[in-house]
Amino acid sequence: MPKHVIHTHNAPQAIGTYSQAIKVNRTVYLSGQIPLVPATMTMVDGDIIAQITQVFENLQAVTHAAGGDLNDIVKLNVFLTDLAHFPIVNEIMGNYFHQPYPARAAIGVAALPKGAGVEMDGIMVLPVQEYA
Repeated sequence: MPKHVIHTHNAPQAIGTYSQAIKVNRTVYLSGQIPLVPATMTMVDGDIIAQITQVFENLQAVTHAAGGDLNDIVKLNVFLTDLAHFPIVNEIMGNYFHQPYPARAAIGVAALPKGAGVEMDGIMVLPVQEYA
């Protein structure tokens, strides 16, 4: 089964031995995104609201590069260093997704790369292309 690497300059470049996403048929496996600003590869300035927003922006850029959008995500994993921030994730997520929402898990972790407070990864399924 052929795998296709998804890459965009509109999301942070991989900082390790991984791809931004891998597409197999219509399924796209999105690597974890932390709140790095793509242009500078530095952490976004600001609080957890800015971090969560940047992560959704980064995920959105990768979904677009794969030929879809955030609403094609069927499974979203949210990793937080402080689960007290989960209501903020819900609030901001409502600005990026509409129903039906993806299946989701929220996991509390001790630490994330580069001191991030949040990381998200997911699986998306691209819609069937219809041709006239």
